[in-house]
Amino acid sequence: MSISNTGKRKVRPTHPGEFLREDFLPDYGLTVSSLAKSLGVSRQTMNELLLERRAVSPAMALRLSRLFGNTPEFWLNAQRAVDLWDAAQSIKEEIESITPLTAA
Repeated sequence: MSISNTGKRKVRPTHPGEFLREDFLPDYGLTVSSLAKSLGVSRQTMNELLLERRAVSPAMALRLSRLFGNTPEFWLNAQRAVDLWDAAQSIKEEIESITPLTAA
């Protein structure tokens, strides 16, 4: 028996920058500067990601996964969830006006 997930999410998914800021930095004793240096990116780039003003790119996902020992998919899936949520909110009325097709 399976339960279908037809409910719509009511709150925005967690941005990968929040994961980094709230979980990874304290757990690893990192600062913005030390994280940026470890990843080989500028402090500004890292700061923008941590402040959720920048998205995780595939290249950044590879860097983060190497540093923290997880997968790039973890970071990209978190970003994808945020991107889809944001898009759904911004064009909600347009999407709702589309009539779904049925197979003939």
